[in-house]
Amino acid sequence: MDMDTDMVENDAPSATSPFLLRSTASSAFIFADKSFFNLAERFKPLEIIRYVLITSFLFFLRLVSFLFAADLPPKSQPRFSTFNPRKSNDLYAVTSGVDDSGISRALSQVLSIVTDLPVSSRKYAIVRSLAERLIEENRREDTHGLREVNRAVLSSAFSRTLCSLEAAMVELGKDRVGAGPAPVQYLVKRVLRAVGSVRDESVNRREDVNRSGNPAEKLAAELLWLAEKMVVCGFGEEAVERWASASNLASLSLLAEPRLQGSLVRVSAFLFKQAREMELASEETGEGNEASRKQTKMKMLMSWLPLLCQATNGTDAPVLGISERAELEKVLEETVETLEHKEQEQVLSLWLHHFAHCPSSDWPNLHASYSRWCTDSRKLLLLH
Repeated sequence: MDMDTDMVENDAPSATSPFLLRSTASSAFIFADKSFFNLAERFKPLEIIRYVLITSFLFFLRLVSFLFAADLPPKSQPRFSTFNPRKSNDLYAVTSGVDDSGISRALSQVLSIVTDLPVSSRKYAIVRSLAERLIEENRREDTHGLREVNRAVLSSAFSRTLCSLEAAMVELGKDRVGAGPAPVQYLVKRVLRAVGSVRDESVNRREDVNRSGNPAEKLAAELLWLAEKMVVCGFGEEAVERWASASNLASLSLLAEPRLQGSLVRVSAFLFKQAREMELASEETGEGNEASRKQTKMKMLMSWLPLLCQATNGTDAPVLGISERAELEKVLEETVETLEHKEQEQVLSLWLHHFAHCPSSDWPNLHASYSRWCTDSRKLLLLH
């Protein structure tokens, strides 16, 4: 057991390196692109240069992902991954042997319809209400079989929605660069397709998104709804781990529209709080895998902290209220303090970089955590 723990701890720096490199590079590129975009509007020939730079940068992000993925040992791979259509071609398939029951197939079908229907449909509220009723009735029965039904079906729906949201965001990215010159536009579309389409079936998924009229904001709102249901049913840890592992989605979120960023901030805020609450509960009971929790915390911070810094909160319609922002800041500070000294350095260095390059936002403010880390660093230097 100690040997496994040491292996996980030794792999942590290599596992978080791609997150740090990709997030830092994304922030620097976005900051530089804002000025270059203004110049390109005034000098049309610069538009071609700008699209070539975007293409090269997205190719670089993809290359970094592949290089680091090849170096990681199997032990460091995430416990949960996004939904893979190759592993399940059945629209209503769920995991772990409960899919042969009628109630599990019914709940899975209802959740799939919720994802497919546009919010404007008059049937959307009816079907979503039916899904909530089925989930709640299963939970009230308080039997192992029905708990497993809720766990398997909701977890599958959460992963499927994550995958659909990623595909929808790639489509939005393609639309934003659609005004470019034809040859360059073709290259940019190819790169954007590569970012969100590791799977061969991703093109079909994007067509499904377009056909059903699912905007990315709707999918993000449904992710929050599914995460809340998973927490109520007692397996929020699975939602936390899946969200922490969604590094591609986190990278795409930095280029998203402000309203979509706001929706993703709400999901991140909710799951950061749940992760902290579950960690405190595990410490009291002594249950759970501490090494796995630490790895999940690092992945979640390295993936989603840049979005928290960059997403605009707005004044007319803030994403989070004043009390909510203060509460999340406290959660982030407590989470950072539970990490090892070197891990704290990685997280706080990432925070400082994005915090400093986002003039429109002063949140989250982790100055206190950064000051404590600097003080501890001085003490370590004096001891050695």
